[in-house]
Amino acid sequence: MATRYEDLGHGVYCIDTDLYRAQMAACYLIREGDAVAFVDTGTYHTIPRLMAVLVELGLSADNVRYVIPTHVHLDHAGGAGELMARCPNATMIVHPKGAPHMIDPSKLQAGATAVYGAEGFAKDYGKLVPVPAERVIAATDDGYVVELNGRRLTFYDTPGHANHHGCIFDASSRYCFTGDTFGICYREFATAKGAWIFAPTTPVAFSPNEWQQSLDKLEALQPAAMLLTHYGQVTDVAVLFPKLRASIEALSNLALTLKNAPEGRVDTLKEQIFLTWLEEIAEHGVNLPEGDIRELLRVDATLNAQGLDVWLQRLAKAKT
Repeated sequence: MATRYEDLGHGVYCIDTDLYRAQMAACYLIREGDAVAFVDTGTYHTIPRLMAVLVELGLSADNVRYVIPTHVHLDHAGGAGELMARCPNATMIVHPKGAPHMIDPSKLQAGATAVYGAEGFAKDYGKLVPVPAERVIAATDDGYVVELNGRRLTFYDTPGHANHHGCIFDASSRYCFTGDTFGICYREFATAKGAWIFAPTTPVAFSPNEWQQSLDKLEALQPAAMLLTHYGQVTDVAVLFPKLRASIEALSNLALTLKNAPEGRVDTLKEQIFLTWLEEIAEHGVNLPEGDIRELLRVDATLNAQGLDVWLQRLAKAKT
């Protein structure tokens, strides 16, 4: 297995988890002396790659002190249990709403198997390994701090994409590890204008107002760079904040136009999302055939449509 990873400076490495395709999903290694923390882990299939990166850096599983999933969606935390099993000195730091699912991942596995089928789940995600409760710390306080050989890593509660989402701010590099809270910036869509960004409205806890508040919290940190799971480091932070806010608003408004049309709504939402993105991508100066763009964004468009539909159902239920 190739160990594609990128040195981002300050002892931080971006590792391609190779989910679905290259440069779709990443996790991060933070090194301070002989101590290591992983932020996000990829899937069960990713863990041999993480072990190989440790070896290439002259380290071993014994050097891993923390495993920090930003949230428990499987592209971020599916391999967390297996990584913990291989790293005897590691402690997991996770959002309090996500901690029970790391300790007992049976509901996560059942839900994912229902969506992907047993064969599809095994192919893309492998399996979910439970983490012993005594090795898990729920970051119950917003601003919870852990120290990695004296290096301060601060966990912030950042709902909006998911209600069990946290971001990690590294005081040493001023990098912010954002999971999905700072959106998605696939490298294929970067141009001379910089990164193209959009909000992932994945099921089931999309909350636009809370998301905007989470962005307020991150913006106040004045980060030097955002480190996204999808994908990599972006440094034009001041430009991307308003663009991500606009994406959240645009997708919310798009969904609201269909709030009274539940029949076939997911398919309609998916196509409307594609049309919105195609227009934005053209304005951004991306020179790719439409078929290639649709294929690169196929999974995200499907998940975004499903998430917006769930959000509309939740809004309708709240009014009854």
